[in-house]
Amino acid sequence: MRIQQLIIEALSLPNNAISYHVSQELRAIYSKKALLEGSDSSFNLEEYAEANLCTIKYDASIHNQILTNWDGMDNEIYNRTENASFEVIWQEHQLDILLMSWQEGFCKTRYYWILSDRQEIAEQFFAAVCEWNSEIRDEVLVFEDGCWAKNPELFLSIKTATFDNLILDKNLKQDIQNDLEHFFASRETYQTYGVPWKRGILFIGSPGNGKTHTVKALINKMHQPSLYVKSFKSRYDTPHENIRQVFKESRQSAPCILILEDIDSLVDDENRSFFLNELDGFAANEGIVILATTNHPERIDSAIINRPSRFDRKYHFELPALTERIAYISLWNNKIQPTMCLSDAVVTQISEMTDGFSFAYLKELFLSSMMYWMREMLDGTMEKIIISQIAVLREQMSELVVNA
Repeated sequence: MRIQQLIIEALSLPNNAISYHVSQELRAIYSKKALLEGSDSSFNLEEYAEANLCTIKYDASIHNQILTNWDGMDNEIYNRTENASFEVIWQEHQLDILLMSWQEGFCKTRYYWILSDRQEIAEQFFAAVCEWNSEIRDEVLVFEDGCWAKNPELFLSIKTATFDNLILDKNLKQDIQNDLEHFFASRETYQTYGVPWKRGILFIGSPGNGKTHTVKALINKMHQPSLYVKSFKSRYDTPHENIRQVFKESRQSAPCILILEDIDSLVDDENRSFFLNELDGFAANEGIVILATTNHPERIDSAIINRPSRFDRKYHFELPALTERIAYISLWNNKIQPTMCLSDAVVTQISEMTDGFSFAYLKELFLSSMMYWMREMLDGTMEKIIISQIAVLREQMSELVVNA
């Protein structure tokens, strides 16, 4: 019961006194044991145990506080330990661990104390748990609001995006694949010739022309850890600190792909110099492919876009030519119900009529036409519906240009 009383006492103290008080009391209670403490987010003991890399047993002599949460995505409940004491068996070593949580502002601090017979065992166990949790497996590591979070749902959502179902200029599609495949396979060659093993790639083009699909297809094909940055801004840390976190994690995960979608909105006048320091500073970015995209290259500072060794390869995603439009419309035509299908002649006709359409507008053309067809339950008039929708969408495109 001494541990339970310790938890109760500690949680009644001011936040800045909790960890010190617990450390002091544990040292007195377990004077002959080694003590390691911290709050590193990579120390996720329960996930490590769920992977059968250690066994954990709750201390039945105290009340262990476990919160039950609902995951609406997977329609299942999951548990999260808030305050508890564990007995851990790891590689034939027994360790005792106390986990506590408390609120600090809008954030929750999760703190742990590891007790072991020897300091080296505690340190080895701590390093093993953190290293395993830091690995990126069947998930994308997403940086948002100053924090990294593993997102397996995002990883699953992009699995259908492949180069096989990506309609692009043939040479562009193959060049991009060859570029990254060669990079990840050439570490020793780079080292032999003294060339830094890092890469900066920029996808340039107006919205809806395949940049995002290509990024997803690359994640699927390269089989490398992928890190995705939503924003360098957060409520509690400066953009400078967040940029440092992003590059620190990328270096630890390398070889990897660091994705900066819409880089023109991520890097601004306030954080540009710090971003450049991380690109070119003393810390090596070995093994990192920085894959950035932009709809507005004119908004990117020339120090970023034009300086050699930063984004040294630029791929331009242009509006689809007639050949790509025919391929894309045929792809959609093969997916829809037979009662909606178009003849080959009509596919060619529509492809010719949609000059200036992006892939996104071609997709919208089919979706809006299908919805109109389903709403009216028409028969044999898909051709007329699509032709009428072309006019509607072209008018929308003209309005966007005027208002831009």
